[in-house]
Amino acid sequence: RVAQAAGLGVNAGHDLNRDNLTLFLQQVTGIQEVSIGHALIGDALELGYDATVKHYLRCIHDASA
Repeated sequence: RVAQAAGLGVNAGHDLNRDNLTLFLQQVTGIQEVSIGHALIGDALELGYDATVKHYLRCIHDASA
C-alpha cells in the first residue's frame, strides 16, 4: 500500500504457483504483474502449455471474483 501510495507499481514473483497465486492476489491487492515463468514451465512439462495457461488464468480470475 505504501508503494502504491507513492505511485510505484508493485510486481511479485518468486515462489508463486498454481497452489498459492489466487490467495496471494486476494491478500495483496494492486499487483500489476506476477513473474511466474519458472512455475509455469514446470507445470507445463507435466500438464502441457494449454492446460497450464488455463490454470493460471483461472487463478487470476478467481482472485478478482
